[in-house]
Amino acid sequence: MLEVSTTLLLAAYALPVVLGLALILPWTSPLFLGMSEKLPFLKTRRDRIFAGLNLTLLAGLAISVQTQWIHAKVSEGANFCASNTIFSCDDVIGNAKYNTMPVLDVSWGMVGMCTFAFLLFLSYASSKEPNATWVKTCIDLGTLMTFGGLGVIGLLVSYEIEMEKICQFCTMAHIANIVALGGFIQLRMMHGEKAWNDLYKD
Repeated sequence: MLEVSTTLLLAAYALPVVLGLALILPWTSPLFLGMSEKLPFLKTRRDRIFAGLNLTLLAGLAISVQTQWIHAKVSEGANFCASNTIFSCDDVIGNAKYNTMPVLDVSWGMVGMCTFAFLLFLSYASSKEPNATWVKTCIDLGTLMTFGGLGVIGLLVSYEIEMEKICQFCTMAHIANIVALGGFIQLRMMHGEKAWNDLYKD
């Protein structure tokens, strides 16, 4: 029963990340143009990327909240997704040696919550005022942060390899970061070009 509920929860988090990726990918435009009459933001490439990015970052934030909640429950002695298989988020998140950020001494779930919340602020604010002078700075900062996140992902994956366990929720957060990086890079490439304000540019 526990495995089923964990799988359903992961699927619920995966859905917005997959949809966000579909909106961000350049060759998926035909899938969404047919819906642009009812959803006007789907008409432009820029707005589709922003929509996908906002959705992905929101999912990343929700997943990070989940991992922080699991961390709190495991710290109290409870179990959430303990398993004898290689997939066991309790074993990874509940390991105080590995689930604490060096220097700051806070859980990685808390780091993820703060990071995704800030990235979502950058993306959402930029999507609402795409021609503001500060948007380029927000996009550059988002690109830098998500690129830096690759190093954090590498570190956390190395911990999982050492423990011989995989945290499913952590992996989903890692995927959200990678998808978001793709979105920020595309926005960075578009900004300042004619495509940025072309209402029907794909």
